This record gives sequence, C-alpha cells and structure tokens, in this order.
Amino acid sequence: MDILLGILAIGVILGIAFLMSNNRKNINYFGIVVMLFAQLVTTFIMFKTEIGAKIINGVSWVFNKLIEFGSNGVDFVLGGIATDNGATVFFFNVLLLIIFFATILSVLTYLKILPFIIKYLGLFISFITRLPKVESFNAVNSIFFGQSEAILAIKTQFTHLNENRLYIVSASAMGSVSASIVGAYLNILPPDYVLVALPLNMFSALIVASIVAPVKVSKEEDRVDIHEVSNANSFFEAMGNGALDGGKIALIVAAMLIAFIASLDLVNAVFSFFFSGFTLQQALGYVIAPIGLLMGIPAGEVIDAGAIMGTKIVTNEFVAMLQFKEMVPEVSQKTVGIVTVFLTSFANFSSIGIIAGTVQGIDPDKGRKVSGFGLKLLIGATLGSMLSATMAGLFL
Repeated sequence: MDILLGILAIGVILGIAFLMSNNRKNINYFGIVVMLFAQLVTTFIMFKTEIGAKIINGVSWVFNKLIEFGSNGVDFVLGGIATDNGATVFFFNVLLLIIFFATILSVLTYLKILPFIIKYLGLFISFITRLPKVESFNAVNSIFFGQSEAILAIKTQFTHLNENRLYIVSASAMGSVSASIVGAYLNILPPDYVLVALPLNMFSALIVASIVAPVKVSKEEDRVDIHEVSNANSFFEAMGNGALDGGKIALIVAAMLIAFIASLDLVNAVFSFFFSGFTLQQALGYVIAPIGLLMGIPAGEVIDAGAIMGTKIVTNEFVAMLQFKEMVPEVSQKTVGIVTVFLTSFANFSSIGIIAGTVQGIDPDKGRKVSGFGLKLLIGATLGSMLSATMAGLFL
C-alpha cells in the first residue's frame, strides 16, 4: 500500500507540474523518464544494497573527519566559550564549521578538481537526458555551490537564455544546497538521508522544471562556456577567499535564524491570540497533510511532519531542521527520512529574493523576469523537494 501511495504521490506531483506547464507540447518526456529511473536506481542502491551502505558510510566518514578537523579550529579560537548545554552551541559548533567547508570547496575549485567533475558529470547528464548543456551543468554545479555562486558561474551564457531556460537554471539553484553547509546539516539530522537528498534533489529540480518550462535548443546553440568560478591566483589565496566566504555565510545564516525564529514566534503569538492557541505551523501541517500521507508519512505523524515542512517553506531549512531535530526520537524512521530529504534544499520564500537579486546583478531585464515568476519558481522547487522525499519514502 505504501508503494502504491508513493506512486500516486509522484503522479500528483508531476500532474501539478504538468498543469503549470507553459508549453506542454515541448515537454522532454524521454529525459523525465530517464531521470525518474536514475532516482529510483540511486535510492535503491543507497538504501537497499551493501554497496550503497558502504558509499554512505564512506562519505559520512569523510564528512565526520572534516567536521572533526573544523571543530579543532573552532575550539582553538573559541575554546571554553561553547558549552554542551548552552544556547551558544549551535553557532559555535555548527555554523562556524561552514568556514572550514567553504575553504575546502574553494581549494578544490582552485585546483580544478571540482570544475572537472562538474563539467563532465553535467555533459553526461545532458547526453543521457537530452537536456541542454547549460541546464545540465548548472544542475550539477548547484550541488556544490550556493544559489548565487551557481548562477554566477554561467553568467556569460545569459544572452542565450530565454525565459524557460532561465526558469530551469533558477529552479536548479533553489532546489539544491551548497556543499559548504552540508556539514552543518549533518550535525543536525541523520547523515544518510541528507546525503541521499543531494543527487535526488538535483534530478527532481530538473524533472519538475523541465515540465513547467520545457525547452528545445538547437545543436548550434547547445554549447556551454562557463565563467571561471575561482578568481584566486594562488593556493593560499584560495584558502583565504574560502575562509572569508564561509565566515560571511555563517554570519548570514545566524542573522537569518535570529530574524526568522523571532518572527515565527511573533506570528505564532498573534495566531494563538486570535485562534485559541493555534499556531502557524499547525495550520501549515493541515495544509500539507494530504500530500504528506501520499508521500508515505504515517497518519499519526503527518500533521506534525507537515508543520515542519511548511515551516521550511515560509522560513528556511535551518529553522525547520532545528525544530525537526527535537522530533526525530519520537517519530518513525520513515518520517525521519522523508522529512529530512524534503528539508535538504533551498526551496523557501527568501530564496526568491536571493536568486532574483543575483540575476538582476548580471542582467537587469532577466532579473525582473525571475522576480515575475518567483512564486511559480518556489512552487516548482517545492514540488521537486516533495518528489525527492517521495522517492526516499518508497525505499524506507
């Protein structure tokens, strides 16, 4: 029954995307089927095979060692300040690790290791799905870099991007997460589900966006000329740039958490006053509950899980993850897996402004177009997160 409900959920998600489509005759059904199959194979291998378990354990081990190294740096600077039961733990023990991960990312980019992987993996995805090269490259690039950085990497291509291609590029940026903050996620929620979410969300963003905004590009126009991601002139400059960028990200995330959590408490106080203790999260839980049931979340947990998912959409993934962390011991592993995969993306209202602002800086006219379809972009990215979570639920 769970499998049937999951298949129905996939049908509903793709059906909504189809109804949103602005050019149904141009939909690349071949590519969509290929990517759905790739998601099924990826999830099956990761959750149901010994090889998949070894891959997850291996990647988790690498991240855990990096977290350990990063923690040593934090302890050297702030040792004796952070405590195991104080309110300062999250900033010191989670957010500041972003600095080290951003440094590693910057160095790997300078050494041409990441660009090589991204380029040829993007070309491979383009080959098997028949999607344009720029869109495929950007989808892979969005796994490693943040929304702004991923879009800036293809800024020289913007003259070739019509509105539909711009939608797909923006959806990939919103539907993924930056590798520099994955370490922070792993400190909050189960690593295996966070890591599986990365490839699933890459494909889901492309699937939904390819239905909502189909594109066809001639062979002559199907080329990719990528802007150099790293502008460092030396290894140590790359380290310095990465550390500074990571520090900025950590402070931005901290500021956003303060603003969003405080604002959420304010909204809940108003809700409780007018609706007898009813909170915004509870309202969102009831709205999302029907699709949550189809995704595979048990009926007794679907309202609370839906509340977390809704919180992520109206605030950001960190706020939702911190709230969900308290629920993890009390809910089933199926719910933990589905909700964790859903939360591991940038699909929220604030991302509309980030992406639109980045594009505005590159091309003001196209920035206005992104702002114009901002809500449609958020709906598409949220559908992508739901598709990834449903895929995970099929094998839990």
